[in-house]
Amino acid sequence: MPGENLSRDEAQERAALLSVDGYEVSLDLRSAVGAVEAGARTFRSVTTIRFRCAEPGAASFADLIAPSVTAVSLNGRDLDPGEVFDGSRIRLEDLAAENELVVDAQCAYSRTGEGMHRFVDPEDGETYLYTQYEPADSRRVFANFEQPDLKAPFRFEARAPEGWVVWSNGVGELTDGVWKFAETKPISTYITAVVAGPYHYVTDSYSRAFDDGTTLEIPLGAMCRKGLAPHFDADDVFLVTKQGLDFFHDHFDYPYPFGKYDQAFVPEYNLGAMENPGLVTFREEYIFRGKVTQASYEGRANVVLHEMAHMWFGDLVTMEWWDDLWLKESFADFMGAFALVGATRFEDGWITFANRRKAWAYRADQLPSTHPITADIRDLQDAKLNFDGITYAKGASVLKQLVAYVGQDAFLEGARRYFKRNAYGNTRLGDLLSALEETSGRDLATWSRAWLQTAGVNSLTPQVILDADGRVAELSVLQEAAESHPELRPHRVAVGLYRRETRPDGESGPLVRYARAETDVDGPRTVVGELVGADAPDLVLVNDDDLTYCKIRFDENSLATLRELLGDITDPLARALCWSALWNMTRDGLMPARDFVGLVLRFAGRESDIGVLQMLHAWADSALTHYTAPDWRATGGRLLAQGALKELRLAEPGSQHQLTWARFFAAVASERADLRLLQDLLDDTSKIDGLDVDQELRWALLEPLAAHGIADESALAAELARDDTASGKRHQVRCLAARPSAAVKAQAWAQVVESDALSNALVEATIAGITQPSQRELLAPYAEKYFAAIERIWAERSIQIGMDVVKGLFPSLQDSQGTLDATDAWLTAHESAAPALRRLVLEARDDLARALRGQRRDAAATAG
Repeated sequence: MPGENLSRDEAQERAALLSVDGYEVSLDLRSAVGAVEAGARTFRSVTTIRFRCAEPGAASFADLIAPSVTAVSLNGRDLDPGEVFDGSRIRLEDLAAENELVVDAQCAYSRTGEGMHRFVDPEDGETYLYTQYEPADSRRVFANFEQPDLKAPFRFEARAPEGWVVWSNGVGELTDGVWKFAETKPISTYITAVVAGPYHYVTDSYSRAFDDGTTLEIPLGAMCRKGLAPHFDADDVFLVTKQGLDFFHDHFDYPYPFGKYDQAFVPEYNLGAMENPGLVTFREEYIFRGKVTQASYEGRANVVLHEMAHMWFGDLVTMEWWDDLWLKESFADFMGAFALVGATRFEDGWITFANRRKAWAYRADQLPSTHPITADIRDLQDAKLNFDGITYAKGASVLKQLVAYVGQDAFLEGARRYFKRNAYGNTRLGDLLSALEETSGRDLATWSRAWLQTAGVNSLTPQVILDADGRVAELSVLQEAAESHPELRPHRVAVGLYRRETRPDGESGPLVRYARAETDVDGPRTVVGELVGADAPDLVLVNDDDLTYCKIRFDENSLATLRELLGDITDPLARALCWSALWNMTRDGLMPARDFVGLVLRFAGRESDIGVLQMLHAWADSALTHYTAPDWRATGGRLLAQGALKELRLAEPGSQHQLTWARFFAAVASERADLRLLQDLLDDTSKIDGLDVDQELRWALLEPLAAHGIADESALAAELARDDTASGKRHQVRCLAARPSAAVKAQAWAQVVESDALSNALVEATIAGITQPSQRELLAPYAEKYFAAIERIWAERSIQIGMDVVKGLFPSLQDSQGTLDATDAWLTAHESAAPALRRLVLEARDDLARALRGQRRDAAATAG
């Protein structure tokens, strides 16, 4: 039989044959506590599955990834585990119309964040467990039919070490030493969950009265490791949770269906969060150990609401196969922002969406691996890689366009009908579109083909012709598409005209919008007749208000205006859209990277939205590292550091802008004087008024000092002693790997590539430390080693670790034609490599080729 990589064809065949009535899963987790060699520990998992077979006498299989199976029984008949279990599947033959399968296995604790992850807190020695399954890792914890369309009720029980608490999807209670949980509604295997350990647990409750006289009571819980309890602001988590539940009850007209609502913040988590009904899991970095900006709180709130939206889009109604992953992720991404703006204090959430989420989508949609939102997912490896910017951010952007196209009321009513018709079932694209067609009266087949079933991003550029009086005689929107993806889509857009106001004293005032028209853009050229006769604009902003998904371009006059007046745009969303467009132009080689850096230096200090400012810092750093000509990097680095220090000193003491500029200054500091200032801030021999150098900021200041050879191993050990926590250990590991030494790099490389001793979190930290932009020459020998190792890594490690290594260690800092040629040579020589592995290498190659084009554009601007 095939191995772990279940194909779509196999899943469809099994779904046609089998239907599942229920699971009973018993786990014995008492082995979790105690000191043993890493990776050597297992736990007992006993699973009973009751299921029916449409063709009695047929054969099928159950899924299980486990070191060993003790016993297998099918319909009371004992099977030889050695004959029927191959390490990932249990062969089932001669099935009856009604069947009972019992599997007694020894399953392995994980250190990669997949399956049952086991973490020992270095601060107090306590052990914590949690599960993470998507798309197909529940089979690492219990035997099952691991595909989303074989839903069933689940009943879990668990034995745990004394003093522990265990949580699962249903309400649990401890009876005679066993944690027993209420049976779930029919759900998919990948959203079942178990969390166990001495977690710090806080409770609250939510109540909702409905018009029919009924009242819904939902117990709320939130948990984290005991070491993080002093930092855990559970009240704010509960506030957003209650606001979200109110919002979704108002708009979905379907009460939350899964009983309780626990939220667990867990260590060494690979994702942002996971929507397990009744027991949502989050990465614990959403508990802030130091001072952070409002953007961090907004980001956490968005994730809370994203996962909550999944309770309806994904958990209640689930896609049939991973082809329609967008039916849950695109909707949750859109609904997260929609609820954030509509229900919480973060009323500017659409600015973050336009600036940050869409940047992810634009990058993904220009990679050679781009795909339609409704993707062709052949197997589980394809599914794992499609949790990407297309499925999430582009899908959400397209849904925002759909809301503008059909109207918000029709959209929400379509969603309500979709829930009621398909509750606890599985759906495809057509099920949702048919509901939306009913409520909107629109034929969505053409829209779906253009937006959901084709890949690529369009560019929209304004063209303005003025008459003799200086008024708009004609304004058109030109639409273009890449040759590789030539689809020109229908867009509902707003076109805004902006001009500089003059103050009463005659001085120039802000850049404000004075005219706006909303129109349908279709085809290569669309005339916007509503704006004819308007005064001549200084700036034309296509896709004003961010209604559609596109790359914005500018006419020459508008671009010239932005170069001089970008900081004068008063509307924060319009300003964010302009910044995003300028960054896309930089990545596309239409603007020299040093020009973008110059715009950041000139105008970022006036940016009011803290999330946009943080994105500008990230883009400026990326522009310097990847897109500027190599001979300008040192100059650009000095300019960025000087600009950051200037804005740091000008920022309001104690403000979030001050903190943001401090972090950026540390990230770009390289000159001796700048590094000395970082050291003085650490030593408390120098102060910046209002800047609180807390523990998290201390690590941010230490990393550049380590990378430039100033903070040595003893200094990092001393800092770890000061912050002897799980978070501190990750920071120390990253800083250790950042040191500029050939021996250090060799050791760090071996720890990641030649050994599997590190946990997923420490693999991530080590890779981040290795790849320092200031150490290109030191890293040069690893380009050849990378290509020699990646196929073995992909074969031997879990897919998560494989992805981390292949993406994180690609020699992008060796940005030369030679590296591009080496990448092409590997791709040519490994045509039969796993498609998912080839996809990751192709994506890295595209980023490198884009960087080289940007460098040539930047160099040409200087030469010109």
